[in-house]
Amino acid sequence: MGRVGENKFKIVFAGGGTGGHIYPGLAVCDALYKKARENGFELEIYWIGSSSGMDRTIVEKNLVSLGGSVNAFYGISCGKLRRYFSLKNFIDLFKILFGYFQSVHFLKKIKCDFLFSKGGFVSVPPCRAAALLKIPYVTHECDFTPGLATRLNAGKAKNILLTYKDTSGYLKESLRSKCIVTGNPVRPVFYEDLQEKGLEFLSIKKGHAKPVLLVLGGSLGARQINTLVLENLDWLKEHFIVVHQTGASFAEENKAVMASGDESYKPYAFIYSEMPGVIMASDVVLSRSGANSLWECLVCRKPMVLVPLCGSGSRGDQVDNARYVESKGACITLVGKDADSEHLRNSLSLMLSEEKRKSFSASCENLSRGEKPAFKIAELILEYKK
Repeated sequence: MGRVGENKFKIVFAGGGTGGHIYPGLAVCDALYKKARENGFELEIYWIGSSSGMDRTIVEKNLVSLGGSVNAFYGISCGKLRRYFSLKNFIDLFKILFGYFQSVHFLKKIKCDFLFSKGGFVSVPPCRAAALLKIPYVTHECDFTPGLATRLNAGKAKNILLTYKDTSGYLKESLRSKCIVTGNPVRPVFYEDLQEKGLEFLSIKKGHAKPVLLVLGGSLGARQINTLVLENLDWLKEHFIVVHQTGASFAEENKAVMASGDESYKPYAFIYSEMPGVIMASDVVLSRSGANSLWECLVCRKPMVLVPLCGSGSRGDQVDNARYVESKGACITLVGKDADSEHLRNSLSLMLSEEKRKSFSASCENLSRGEKPAFKIAELILEYKK
């Protein structure tokens, strides 16, 4: 039985700093609320995230829509441990320490039964505080190779939840027995059939002659991908209907391009609520390889050409994600010198074959296994309600 009684279960979610460490957790929240309604117990969900940035806004807005508490968010001071020498590391150590004491205070105040860590540097102080207070917790890794936060959180975790089975090989051997493969939780809407709504939003007629190429670079856009699209726009329009999410900065800097849209080129600064339908309406996706957008495409069984973020701005996780998915036959990866116009056209030329696309789609389905990770994780969490 949980500390607060048989008919009530209190869970704290820890993570933030980026949407990638928030939205998957919210998908698990949704699954937990549904489980609570089905099984007739009261669920209270709290969130410990960054005191700065958009964490509070994202969490509170979405928890309200799911039926959660408006007062569910607690902001903490947090810092980032960089893998290179920086004076900011020294300053951030004090931020992390302060965040740890804040987390101890909040967890004592909440008196929760369980903590779920979605990873990211924001999750480290709450996990350390939970360990001190003997509160059980699990931590989830969405990337193929585990990040530093997961490595720090894994030692005291009851279980380490992984998106991919082979990720366990990157952890200490002593930790591997605690690993459970769950997949990466995405919003429930990605399991609905929204293809027709996507086509309607894009003003594309059903039975269109050319395949639809969806270009994604994230909400801020990806300059490398945007540049490749502009360099090859005439070729792309000849062979595809190009749906291009450009990012706000590109849209502002290239107003002439944004206004040049026609039946074969449909630029959008940003697509949010319509994105699940847009992905489903697409035949091929050209994208970065962030963990969440990648898994959304896998769930929707979409062939992909991936141009992962690499270099000094990344720990290499996107390259690892893309290479692994490519090894399973679900995408083509363009990295470094291969991320040029020639390789892009060659890769997309392969995608013009319907049979080839079907092969990639089957591999996507094999990777995502047709399961709903959010519900699998919710069931694992509820095993601690005793």
